[in-house]
Amino acid sequence: MNVVLDVRDLCTAFATRAGVVRAVDHVSLTVHAGEVLGLVGESGSGKSMTGYSIMGLVEPPGRVVGGSIVLDGREITSLSPGEMRALRGNRVAMIFQDPMMTLNPVLRIDTQMVEAVQAHDDVSHAIARDRARDALARVGIPSPDERLNAYPHQFSGGMRQRVAIAIALLNRPDLIIADEPTTALDVTIQGQILYEMQTLAQESGTALIWITHDLSVVAGLADRVAVMYAGRIVEEGGTADIIERPAHPYTRGLIDSVPSRNRRGERLRQIPGMTPALTALPEGCAFQDRCNRATAACAVAPPMTVARPPYEAQRVRCHHPLPDPTA
Repeated sequence: MNVVLDVRDLCTAFATRAGVVRAVDHVSLTVHAGEVLGLVGESGSGKSMTGYSIMGLVEPPGRVVGGSIVLDGREITSLSPGEMRALRGNRVAMIFQDPMMTLNPVLRIDTQMVEAVQAHDDVSHAIARDRARDALARVGIPSPDERLNAYPHQFSGGMRQRVAIAIALLNRPDLIIADEPTTALDVTIQGQILYEMQTLAQESGTALIWITHDLSVVAGLADRVAVMYAGRIVEEGGTADIIERPAHPYTRGLIDSVPSRNRRGERLRQIPGMTPALTALPEGCAFQDRCNRATAACAVAPPMTVARPPYEAQRVRCHHPLPDPTA
């Protein structure tokens, strides 16, 4: 499959009074056409900042300080602000957790969608409006012609999120980054949107990065999963491999903390402790203080990312990876 996005050693840092925050620390990932990559981790793990860095949306005092981002064979870290604006919404788009970050509350839906089309494509108002109507229909909004004349406050939360997704799809981007877009929605609507996004990726060939804190969401959506902790990817691989035989203790903890995996009446499992402050990461492995497998070696040097035999596509950053339960 064609590689749509190739990120290598991406580093994003923020200068604060407490010191330099390494929000994204040497992150590398690849996404192919039509593929869904789940980017998973706790709040503060750096997953959303990875998405913002790819989109060129990091604002001072933060900035991308290193690494390479290649989109469709084009290095984009060196592009000017004007060139990035031409790219955003056209070749790469982002769906935010709050749809009102995308929608203007005082403009009708058709006005916003037509502007989004004409900003990147020299077409008439009628053609742009037809594309807007088709995009609404693709994400399952009934009576799209009527809905185009509505304002955002006239939609439910789930419908607003569908409109935001439709706007992301308007210019048929090569890559969509979805930052927890279904977190605030009820389970039924969440399931519908997940199914629609997976179908759209398969049918259109658009690559999709789905950012979430919930492994149960990506279990039925993503082709591959990358798990982030303290600004780094600690494990990646095929979704089935990650769910069925996690190699990193942190991944195991995320899976065990899903309520449906507990017996009735049993206490919910949780990962002890808190994510360390990014201004004062410990020497060695950042997860050592919360890990029941940590040894003296974990406090001396950070682990390297290595393949997990015999699953060469599964890679883990850990001195003491978990044994394969299926072996």
